Amino acid sequence: VSALDSKASGKMGLRAVIYYMSTTIIAVLIGIIMVVIIHPGKGSKEKMYREGKIVQVTAADAFLDLIRNMFPPNLVEACFKQFKTSYEERTPHTAPIDSNETSVLAAIINNVSEAMENLTHLKKEMIPVPGAVNGVNALGLVVFSISFGLVIGNMKEQGRALRDFFDSLNEAIMRLVALIMWYAPLGIMFLIAGKIVEMEDMGVIGGQLAMYTVTVIIGLLIHAIVVLPLIYFLITRRNPWVFIGGLLQALITALGTSSSSATLPITFKCLEENNGVDKRITRFVLPVGATINMDGTALYEALAAIFIAQVNNMDLNFGQIITISITATAASIGAAGIPQAGLVTMVIVLTSVGLPTDDITLIIAVDWFLDRLRTTTNVLGDSIGAGIVEHLSRHELRSKDAEMGNSVIEENEMKKPYQLISQEHENEKPLDSETKM
Repeated sequence: VSALDSKASGKMGLRAVIYYMSTTIIAVLIGIIMVVIIHPGKGSKEKMYREGKIVQVTAADAFLDLIRNMFPPNLVEACFKQFKTSYEERTPHTAPIDSNETSVLAAIINNVSEAMENLTHLKKEMIPVPGAVNGVNALGLVVFSISFGLVIGNMKEQGRALRDFFDSLNEAIMRLVALIMWYAPLGIMFLIAGKIVEMEDMGVIGGQLAMYTVTVIIGLLIHAIVVLPLIYFLITRRNPWVFIGGLLQALITALGTSSSSATLPITFKCLEENNGVDKRITRFVLPVGATINMDGTALYEALAAIFIAQVNNMDLNFGQIITISITATAASIGAAGIPQAGLVTMVIVLTSVGLPTDDITLIIAVDWFLDRLRTTTNVLGDSIGAGIVEHLSRHELRSKDAEMGNSVIEENEMKKPYQLISQEHENEKPLDSETKM
């Protein structure tokens, strides 16, 4: 960001946000169309297998958490923790009785207060309290980095030392990532093998949830193989499969880690080295995309919500489907870039149309597998977005390169005036000697 001016970065940010919102809405529509056509929720839910527990969360708290995470109080803590509202059960207490009252009035109050106390013991309130969960607060780090980069960029020559430092640090980290990538295939194999071994009943995927799993896979494939490449081709007029071919390492890493934030270093490397995307674009677009652009998660949440409605034999009207699409789009933005974060925001989508949140336990059994597929779709969407933003911003980048080139020439001329004069005299000497000859 420091290599760009605020005007250029603003235009890039606007293009990226328009792309993110467009692809997320398209993903939600694909999910809704797939689940309505295939209708995987036929039958009764009584015989279906349930797994895990669901943490209740309100839409207001989820979006407030998003805003709180944008401004972390401690940058070091933001590298491994993020803010999350938790809930505690508390019983409301009755007010103490004044002993100075008359005996008859006191007796009546005592009787009433005892009855109220018995009722309040039966009713417990859920009180939101501040808390934290393990996971990188990517949104807070991105907001700080963008702000810091803009300040360094406006400092011009004074900020050059910091800019060079971060460039060197980035190069060192990229070389470290290159070493780690040699071990990635083995690590990914064991990550997936470990999840398969943890499954209590392998028949769950092949049996009760088979149609649901197939529906999600078809929806994700349509979005990843048809929609995203088509958008890339229509805007850039380049072959999307060559571009996607350069991302294979990042996509395989996303499949193994199930985290778009953890895949970021590999995505940087693939885009910059294999596809030749400008570093100023990738460092600006990808971290934001890994945090707010969740195409696969949005598709999955809309599809899963309608699947749960079908399982409960509930007929959703057009208004409720629109509500699900809007809520799923918003909830996907609020989802963290960590494994199975979509299950938490799923509660918001179900609550918006009055569906039972406990029924999320019906789909947890296959979520570990589908989570990997939707993370791969998320990473692909972010990467194609970087390619599109670079194509649309090519004029700003060229003009900035020209300005940087001119400023470097001017700076060299200011720093070395005596050398330039001496060189001119040296050039003149042989001419004088030649004329004398």
